[in-house]
Amino acid sequence: MRFHKYLFLGLVNVITVISLELLIHASKPVLSLPPPEDIPEEILRTEMITAARSPIDGKPLTAAKYAELQANLQIAPPPKLDPKIRENIFLLRLRKGLIQIFPFFNF
Repeated sequence: MRFHKYLFLGLVNVITVISLELLIHASKPVLSLPPPEDIPEEILRTEMITAARSPIDGKPLTAAKYAELQANLQIAPPPKLDPKIRENIFLLRLRKGLIQIFPFFNF
């Protein structure tokens, strides 16, 4: 009989703690929502981009200048790298890959 009394008190205690925790957390603001001043993604997707950056030097360009530059780059692509520099870049990439596979070697 005494065991049933302690079991009942323990059950009441657990229910009370759970209820209080739910009440405390229910009054907190929702943190997963974005701030109200953020522009929704649906609106940003429909926005027209009127400014761009040059792929050559990174300077800001208007949309017309960017389209003209892209057309010029399609006609005459930029010059190729010196073969010696190209070979050095290849060897560096090869070394990086080998170090990832064999980290215990000192290349």
